[in-house]
Order: sequence, then C-alpha cells, then structure tokens
Amino acid sequence: MVNTIGIWIAATLTLFIFSFLYRDNPFYKFAEHLYVGVSAAYWLIYVWSFTLYPLVFKPISTGSQAFILALIPFILGLMMLTRLIPKISWISRWPMAFTVGLGAGLGIIGALQGTLFPQLKATIIPLWVPGSISETVNNVIIIVGVLTTIFYFFFSIEHKGTPGKIARTGIIFIMISFGASFGYTVMARVSLLIGRIGFLLSDWLRII
Repeated sequence: MVNTIGIWIAATLTLFIFSFLYRDNPFYKFAEHLYVGVSAAYWLIYVWSFTLYPLVFKPISTGSQAFILALIPFILGLMMLTRLIPKISWISRWPMAFTVGLGAGLGIIGALQGTLFPQLKATIIPLWVPGSISETVNNVIIIVGVLTTIFYFFFSIEHKGTPGKIARTGIIFIMISFGASFGYTVMARVSLLIGRIGFLLSDWLRII
C-alpha cells in the first residue's frame, strides 16, 4: 500500500514537471517549489547529522581533545552568520576569505594533479607506432590538435597568413571538443528522460 502511494505521488510529480513542455503553469511551479523545499530540508538534516553534530557539537559536549579543533570551524561559522547583521557584517569577510583561499588552494592542486598533469602525460606520445597505422594516425591527430589549440590562445602573434590557418585549425578542434561535450550532456539528459518514461509505463501504468 505504501509503495503504491509512493508510485502515484512520483508519477503525479513527474507529469507536473512534464507539463512545462506545454507552457508554464501552476502544476509545474508546485512541483518545482516542492522539489526545492524537500532538497533544502534534506541537506539541512544531512549537514546536521553528518557534519555539525558529529564534528562540532558532539566533541564540545563530550569534552574530548577534538574540542579545540572543532571550536575553530564553529567560530568561523558563527562569524559568517554576522552577514545577516548589517552593523557587524564586515566580520563575515574573514571566514569567507579563509574559505575562498582554502578552496582556491585545494582547487589548484586538484586541477594540477587530476587534470593538467594527466593531460600532459597523455600528449607525450610517439608520432610513429611501428606496426600500427591507426595508432600512428591517432597520435598525429592528438598532437596536431593540442598544438593548434594552444596556438589559438597565443595572442602575441596576429592570426593572419600561416598563423591564422594554424589558429583556425585549432578552432576546428575546439568546436569538435565542445560538440562532443554537448552531445555527452544531451545523452545524459535523454537517459534521465528515458528512465522517467520507463517508470511511468512500467511501475505506474504497468504497460511494459
């Protein structure tokens, strides 16, 4: 019984969302607002259960040695809440600056180790692969694409004549990359759509 009610609620909300394909309407707005509200409530409970309580309030209440380490982020969090009080809102700049700086530092390290270095390693390949014409052609295309794309962003030389042709070749590779990324995104969204339609036809209507 409970499972049936859940299926009907999910199917109704799915149809409400699909109704936006016709035009904006109150049913779609209701489903949208409900989704935002449920998501906010879920993350509020999640943050309390898995972050605030075990990492901040529990060490403080038990008086463990982690109390000092827990006190630092707790104070920074309280300082950030001063943003809501105009007279002392300047205090919130300190934790925000700390958060932005920490995020930038971790982001740079992650980008270098997870993206830049692997990409550099992937482009250090031989032009000629003995016994494999396909790999040779593939390596040549990769190297040409990398070099021409980098050259496109080299603005110290005017893109005319031979440099212009090289830059235009780089644009072609960039557009191919953007097209592949867009196609992958569309494919992922279509997969979600197929999943919802399959839910309506199988779990709800039981047609298939």
